[in-house]
This record gives sequence, C-alpha cells and structure tokens, in this order.
Amino acid sequence: ENREDMLSSKSNRLTEALEEANKLFSEVSCAREAALDAQFLVLASNLGKEKANELHSEMTAFDSLTFAEDLLTFMGINRIQVEENDSDSESTSSGYLPSNAWHKLGEETEKYFRRAPSFHYMLGSFKSDPPVPRQRIERQKKARGGEEKRAMPAQLKKMEESHQEATEKEVERILGLLQTHFKNDSDTPISFFDLVIDPNSFARTVENIFHVSFIIRDGFARLKLDDDKLPIIEPSKENEGKGGHHSAGARNQVVISLSYQEWK
Repeated sequence: ENREDMLSSKSNRLTEALEEANKLFSEVSCAREAALDAQFLVLASNLGKEKANELHSEMTAFDSLTFAEDLLTFMGINRIQVEENDSDSESTSSGYLPSNAWHKLGEETEKYFRRAPSFHYMLGSFKSDPPVPRQRIERQKKARGGEEKRAMPAQLKKMEESHQEATEKEVERILGLLQTHFKNDSDTPISFFDLVIDPNSFARTVENIFHVSFIIRDGFARLKLDDDKLPIIEPSKENEGKGGHHSAGARNQVVISLSYQEWK
C-alpha cells in the first residue's frame, strides 16, 4: 500500500518496516507466521533493489573534460592566455606545451606506480577462436576369420615349447657328458671352468653356465673347491640326486661374475 512512499529516497519507511519485522520475528511460534515473515523479506528485497536502482550518485562519474583541464593546468598552461592566442590560426600549429611539461607529469605520476608496467597490446588483446575439432573417421576393422585368430597363439605356444625342449635336451646332454667322464675316470675331477667355457664363443659359455646351474639345482651334480680354491664339479650319487643333498638345508646359491675380458 505504501510502495511509492517506501521507494522515495527521502523516506526511511523501508528501514522502519525491517526493524519492526525483526521485533515481530522474535515472537514467531507457528509455521504460518514464519511463512509470512519470509514473504515480507521477499517484498522488502524487491523494494530495496528498486530503490537502489533509482539512486543517482555522481561520486563515481568521471568527467574527461574536467580532468583534461586540470591536467593541462598542472603541466603549466594558462588557459586564459591560450584562448586569447587561439584567434590566430597559425599559433595552434606550433603547439603551446612547455618543454618540461611531460617531465613534470612523469615525476608526479611516478609516485603512484611502484612497479614495472605490464605488457599489453595497443589494439587490445588478441582473442583467437579455438580450432575447430576435426571429425575423426574411424576405419572399420576387417573381421578376421577364426583360423587367423588361432594362428598366432598356436605359433607362440609352439615357440615356447620348442625353446623349453631345447633347454632340457641341452641339460640332459651336459649331464650325460659329466656322468660318462666319471664312469671312465672317476678319480680325476673336472674343473668347472674347463667344463663350461667355450674358447671360441662368449655367448656359448654363458649358455653352458646357465644349463649347468639346472643340473646343480636339481641335485644331479655338486660343486667343490680343490686345493687351489677353484671350483670342480662331479655328479651326485644315485641316492643323493633327490635325497638329503637336495634338501633345503644342504643347498647354497652362488652367483658367478664373468666379464668378456675375463673370458678372453
């Protein structure tokens, strides 16, 4: 009912209504009373927004002409003398700024800028549009037949089996050579390095050490040290192959370092 009176900038009716509502809210005990208070807050907020929009404040207004007049006066220009000299058209082309005008302005403005000026574009910032994403065309994968799908796993399995079979055959071959030597001459020990080193191939030497390690691990042979503290190898006895010698307490692991220069 008093909308126009409350929107007036000279009236405090809206503030008085808010203060009265605060007093009444302390006595609210029912839901209906709280709903009426919420409805009043909505109306008061709308009235306050309209009242603020109708205010005209000149505090933030910037008058460029007044600023220019003050700036020229600070730089040492007498505007009265300039207006008198403006009657002569030739005098305007020569200019009327004092020689030290910009230096004077620079010394004054330096007080308010304690940091280096930031880089900026004279014609504004460069805003580029994001690139248009290309539409990816997915190629249709050719459907492979069942035979082709089974071909590769079968080949890999076959290669693994052939490599494992080759290792087992080589281990059996070396074990057979060791056992044959001891059957013919059981009193002469075999030097470990004489057994595994191939004088013509470093890679073959490493393979021999690898294969002999399986023989020792499975308990078919054992290593000892001779009088010169060099390793010798001999086959285990039949009752030691899978017996007590292969138990956890009797096994030891040994790491051998053999470089190419040592092999030569």
